[in-house]
Amino acid sequence: MTEESEGPDLAGLQRRLAEFAAARDWQPYHTPKNLVAALSVEASELVEIFQWMTPEESAGVMADPEAAHRVLDEVADVLAYLLQLCEVLGVDPLAALAAKIDRNERRFPVPGKPGESEESEESGGSGRSEGSAE
Repeated sequence: MTEESEGPDLAGLQRRLAEFAAARDWQPYHTPKNLVAALSVEASELVEIFQWMTPEESAGVMADPEAAHRVLDEVADVLAYLLQLCEVLGVDPLAALAAKIDRNERRFPVPGKPGESEESEESGGSGRSEGSAE
């Protein structure tokens, strides 16, 4: 299969982002602090799209071509800065996510199933959802 049929891969996207920055001599500005700040700004721009929507409107946002275009652009910006940050810090984002999901599965077991984790018992149960970024 070609790359187009499979879609882009994470390493290839990170390489393209690094090449893009290098061609413009932007690496001196791509410090962890600056990348985290840029990531925060882009995430806030994504939030802004949804800010005054009802839950129903937010669920249908992709049906509006103009709104969908804005969402796609901001998602891309957030992901770009996150991938650049991971590259600079030497973090494997997929491994980090897999490890976090593993911890969350242990910390927040399915209700009614035996085997609640020690961490969950020790914390007294935070009540946060499994997708929380603790």
